[in-house]
Amino acid sequence: MSKILNVANLGKTYTSGQKELTVLEDVSFSLDAGETFAIVGPSGSGKTTLLGLCAGLDRPDTGSVELCGQNLGDLNEDGLALLRNREVGFIFQNFQLLPTLSALENVVVPLELRGMKNPKHIGMELLDRVGLKDRFHHYPSQLSGGEQQRVALARAFSAKPSILFADEPTGNLDQDTGDTVVKLLFELNQDAGTTLVIVSHDLDLANKTHRILKLRGGKVLSDAKTMA
Repeated sequence: MSKILNVANLGKTYTSGQKELTVLEDVSFSLDAGETFAIVGPSGSGKTTLLGLCAGLDRPDTGSVELCGQNLGDLNEDGLALLRNREVGFIFQNFQLLPTLSALENVVVPLELRGMKNPKHIGMELLDRVGLKDRFHHYPSQLSGGEQQRVALARAFSAKPSILFADEPTGNLDQDTGDTVVKLLFELNQDAGTTLVIVSHDLDLANKTHRILKLRGGKVLSDAKTMA
């Protein structure tokens, strides 16, 4: 199997006034294409920082990240943006839908950026998959949190990314709504064969993935396969 993500000896330190805070220290792991992977740990353990470094949203102080065959350290900001547009999907805790666009328009944005044909047809099919076909014309403010996250799911998978990063995808949802979103996330992911990286406090969610990386104090505590 090809390695879609290689993380080697990653470190990140932030300076605040006179103090330095090491958020990540010597983190290494690699993922096969199609693997599902969870990053867990207490608040402040470096989970979201690690996700951002893996996706090229930030740069490490030490170590390297290779994503989809590209060493991110060799790319400028335009190159990183191009790689993300071509290969990467995102799901965020706070949905990050564009408020002035309808549900359908939010879903087709990545397709239009890639110049794909029949974007509205693809968008409607995905909204149907997540149970929102009848809500395609609604704006985010007219949708519940769970509905907004389902739109975000449809958007994330619309352009068929090679890898999908999900940062606390159920963090703003109640238990039942979160369970629905998780079920859809794994169904869509299985159909697409996408590599899935999830940051979560929720161990039940993490245990649905193939592997769990546990962080504490910015260091890897364990990296183990699950029973999933």
